[in-house]
Amino acid sequence: MTTHRRRSAVFAAVVAVAAGLLAPPAAAAVGPAAAYARDATAPAPTVTVPVPSPTPASGAFPQLTPAVARQLDDAVRKVMTEAKVPGVIVALSAPGKGEYVRAFGVADKATGAPMTPGLNMRIGSETKTFTVTALLELVDDGKVGLDDPIGKYVAGVPNGDRITLRQLADMRSGLFNYSADEEFFKALTSDPRRPFTPQELLAYSFKHPVLFEPGAKFYYDNTNLILLGLVVEKVSGMRLADYIDQEVVTPAGLKHTLFPTGAEFPEPHAHGYTDQTATGKTEDATDWNPSWGWAAGAMISDLTDMRSWAKTLATGTLLTPATQAERLKVIDALPGTGYGLGIFNVQGWIGHNGSLPGYQSLTVYLPQAQATLVVLLNTDTAYQGSEPSTLFGRAITEIVTPEHVFTLPAQPVTGH
Repeated sequence: MTTHRRRSAVFAAVVAVAAGLLAPPAAAAVGPAAAYARDATAPAPTVTVPVPSPTPASGAFPQLTPAVARQLDDAVRKVMTEAKVPGVIVALSAPGKGEYVRAFGVADKATGAPMTPGLNMRIGSETKTFTVTALLELVDDGKVGLDDPIGKYVAGVPNGDRITLRQLADMRSGLFNYSADEEFFKALTSDPRRPFTPQELLAYSFKHPVLFEPGAKFYYDNTNLILLGLVVEKVSGMRLADYIDQEVVTPAGLKHTLFPTGAEFPEPHAHGYTDQTATGKTEDATDWNPSWGWAAGAMISDLTDMRSWAKTLATGTLLTPATQAERLKVIDALPGTGYGLGIFNVQGWIGHNGSLPGYQSLTVYLPQAQATLVVLLNTDTAYQGSEPSTLFGRAITEIVTPEHVFTLPAQPVTGH
């Protein structure tokens, strides 16, 4: 988060943190998982991973030696096998500790083409980090205020005179998550290549009553990001895709990150596989139109860019220190997890995850070690209720940062 499906999806989103956030069966999740609810406390399924040996010294990040790399290889392959993940790309690094960059499995099940580190991937709810960064740049420019009501910029929002931009960014608006709406799920899965407009997405949300008073609790919600995307467009006078490219992607030095306007997907890219379909059977979702995720989950990137973005996002390179400090003020979202302004902190790892039909991602940064972890995979099919990206994150961090294990609760419901 995140924006996803009929089953649960989480930080995918934030996780798709999303979980608790959310609720009924819905459609694809964009990002941290699906909408999570704060009281979602079901434990993640157990995935057996090799016992790390030797264990890093307390608080220390280990040298990424060949021995540690073998442990990581075994852990990643174990998750792949148990969760039936076709292919995954992993990058782990820290200054002075070396780096671990691997690709496992296949990028295309039909041809058997291998997964490689240079492939473009859909990143789902990691899009939220770009949209909120764009908003915060406008805050720094004095063009919007975090405590402005959304009704100042977008008409017709339930409680729009009381829901602030801050509450939209930290998932406390109380609005219903459009991707959890049954009619939306049917519309998406019956014709996954159709385009959706932001106004159509909001209509799925606004037909539902609000879930709670603004600011009352945390609920991962793609609707919030659609509204923030519209704010960026109105205030900047530019299309969201153009503003993000010009003011976020380019200044960050990202060369292979884009906000598609349709189903375009630059080569080379991995094929993505999902069970969020009309029949429930697994299908190839590579060319599905991600417009339904728009500001919440439509973007594309690659491993190199995400490794760079992890530090830029967590350290606030594009923002003033004061605004970055506001961004990192997290609220209690899930056990061991806090959510800030379009960003999460899971046991010290700062960043976001993403999920939408066919793809998942995880991009996080551990400030104490200046360590970066990126995971990109070509399925969003859950394993025992947990996002595969979370399982990879946990298996890897159990080895290298046992005092900071990335883990998110299993999600009971949908909606990344």
